[in-house]
Amino acid sequence: MSRKSSRSSSSVERDGDLIDFVARIWNKTASEPYYLLHFLVFFSYIPIRFSAAGVLSPSRSGTLLIREIQAVVAFCILTVIKLVREETWETFIANTFFFAKIFLAAIAFVMDYHVALWYTLAFLVIYLSAQQPPHEGLGDLNHLTPLQLETLLTEGNMSRFWLVEFRASSVSSCIRTSSFFPELSITYSNKRLSFGTVDLGLFPNAAEKFGISLDSLNQLPIYKLFDNGTEVSSLSEVDFETYILSPSLTKKHLCRHFELDKLLLDYVNGK
Repeated sequence: MSRKSSRSSSSVERDGDLIDFVARIWNKTASEPYYLLHFLVFFSYIPIRFSAAGVLSPSRSGTLLIREIQAVVAFCILTVIKLVREETWETFIANTFFFAKIFLAAIAFVMDYHVALWYTLAFLVIYLSAQQPPHEGLGDLNHLTPLQLETLLTEGNMSRFWLVEFRASSVSSCIRTSSFFPELSITYSNKRLSFGTVDLGLFPNAAEKFGISLDSLNQLPIYKLFDNGTEVSSLSEVDFETYILSPSLTKKHLCRHFELDKLLLDYVNGK
């Protein structure tokens, strides 16, 4: 009897967790314009498709159905590949939406070019009016103003090393990398190494203080490692693209470039 009751209670807990997860996803979709607008545009294809079924000729409907099947199969394959290769959910969602837009516009063009133009206009409006929300997790990061960072570097503090991310919340590349820097801070933060982030979108005039020539916010994110207040290493999205055949930075590239594993081992061994 007790086994049955324990099983039923665990089943109820799992169902409750699933319901809570679905509720959070739905609230996120409803509260963020970026997700809500994409949801509305993507699912608008369903009533449009049913309306077109009564207007298109049988041969045109057959061609459209074949193209839809091909698009769904290709989209699923690309989604699985991206799911395996991408390191952050933000990057995965951005790429998935990008492929979905291409396939939807292509299918709409097979149906009628007016519909394709409507979808193109709708996606343009979304691009101009809403941006993908960044990762909300903080990890062991210190959100700093330029003055706070300058004070920490010049007046000294308990940490010998500071790894700082210079970013802007409005830049798509910063949004795609917004989750793995907090994750790195959880793994590698210690008494000798601290992680910080400075939003240069809010303080663009402070970029030159840290040796950053900011011609455009699209150069961000830029990562700098300071040892006792002196910059010893730097890596940016732009520099990375010049010698790596990959479109964006990952945790592995940051770990390798700044030798975070070595810094952690040195701390553990008391060096």
